[in-house]
Amino acid sequence: MRKLLFLLLLIAGSQNLFSQTPAFITDSLDGYIRQGMKDWNVPGLAIVIVKDGQVAFMRGYGVADTATRQAVDENTLFMIASNTKLFTGTALSQLEYDKKLSLDDKFTKYFPGFKLYEATTTSLLTVRDLLSHRIGTKTFQGDFTFWNSRLTSQQIMDKMKLLKPEAGFRSHYGYCNSCFLAAGEVIPKITGQSWQKYIQDSILTPLQMTHTFTSIHNLTDTRLLSKPYTTSFTGQLNQVPWDDWDNLAPAASLISNVSDMSHWLLFQLDSGRYEGKRVMPFSVLQKTRDINTPITSRKSSVVPTHIAGYGLGLIVGDYNGRQVYWHTGGAAGMVSVVCFVPEEKLGIAVLTNNDNQGLYGALRAQVLDAYTGMPYQNRSKKYLTDFNNTMADTLKTIHGWQDRVKGAAPSLPLTSYVGHYTNGLYGSLDVKLRADKKSLSVKFNSHANLTATLSYMDSNEWLLQYDNIEYGIFSVQFKISGNKVISIETKESDFVEEDPYVFVKQP
Repeated sequence: MRKLLFLLLLIAGSQNLFSQTPAFITDSLDGYIRQGMKDWNVPGLAIVIVKDGQVAFMRGYGVADTATRQAVDENTLFMIASNTKLFTGTALSQLEYDKKLSLDDKFTKYFPGFKLYEATTTSLLTVRDLLSHRIGTKTFQGDFTFWNSRLTSQQIMDKMKLLKPEAGFRSHYGYCNSCFLAAGEVIPKITGQSWQKYIQDSILTPLQMTHTFTSIHNLTDTRLLSKPYTTSFTGQLNQVPWDDWDNLAPAASLISNVSDMSHWLLFQLDSGRYEGKRVMPFSVLQKTRDINTPITSRKSSVVPTHIAGYGLGLIVGDYNGRQVYWHTGGAAGMVSVVCFVPEEKLGIAVLTNNDNQGLYGALRAQVLDAYTGMPYQNRSKKYLTDFNNTMADTLKTIHGWQDRVKGAAPSLPLTSYVGHYTNGLYGSLDVKLRADKKSLSVKFNSHANLTATLSYMDSNEWLLQYDNIEYGIFSVQFKISGNKVISIETKESDFVEEDPYVFVKQP
């Protein structure tokens, strides 16, 4: 009888252990991902889920290269973009723990000549402010100038004084990539090591993240790196160039895979330990998780969250009653999400190679739903409806513009628009007559290879189409006074920067 009772208890205990893995994960996740990739036109995706101190699920799907059909697996590399930011925040938190600096040090202590748009902000600015997106600028402000440009890191920092804020200092959440660059540049001042070497030695090597790279130029074999794709502006899958983030490295330059990201998640969930060894004090990680800048305190109508704020390189929020830490990363042709829930000992990383889709976010929410006991609803399908409607409207607008290019003549001869134009923040562009003598070409000089075509529509509207489709297709206008061209207002993808730029024609 006792043996029977023992066996029954053992079976019940085994069933209880098995039940800790939600049915969605064991029975439906694989099919959910495969269907989602078809629905969203995602060529390749990799996912890892860690739970209770070990990898619970790790798999690659689809292809890293649509031409060669190279399969995605757990070792396929992706640009994790802004998921780099927590590495920078963690490094600076560690340096504070080591009493090498204070996050509340004035930034001018390390860069005496540094300036922001307003003198008072410059004098008050701290390292923490730079890591917390609260200098008053708009989200992505300046990124068209900085992203993939010829500018050095120092030149970007010099240009930050031209970013006119839209709100008061420390009163506003405005996502700022150049701020993370500036904060990261404190590391060499203190340690004598570059940001790249310090991140390698203090984080990547101890965590055995042997296939995580601090620069695309460190890759000895780019075949390991997924090709980047987008469906933006055309609705068709187009390969785009890889980003080169070296001049903004502390904000976005890391390249990794889900195998290595599992180490990062396990380290976060084990309070700074990896494989039982202390890598960093827990207080270092706690510092990155303290909210410095509120984002919202309103209940979401989409997911079960009520509050969100920004720490030092990650978003702090709630999800169905649990405290959740997470961040997304967007590079040209790639988007990712990294998330961990200490109360559930749960971590998730999703890496993808199409930047115009919501599957990565739906997948994060779907896994959180499963592990926190939310009733099932297919979030991918729900997100897809809104996405398809928005995309249809965008394509309708673009096709309408394209239909208006019928060879009409602008109000002035084409040669009147040719010339050298300047913008105080960006620098310069050149407009030239194309070989067909029916349209104009644009060369953006702060970038090595950024060009576009201007085709006249009507009513002083021109169709601006970037040769790198990542930057977009837009209707733009020249400002004309009398018979003289004064300026042109350009636009770029909101993925890069939301605001247009005015370039003034030079004599």
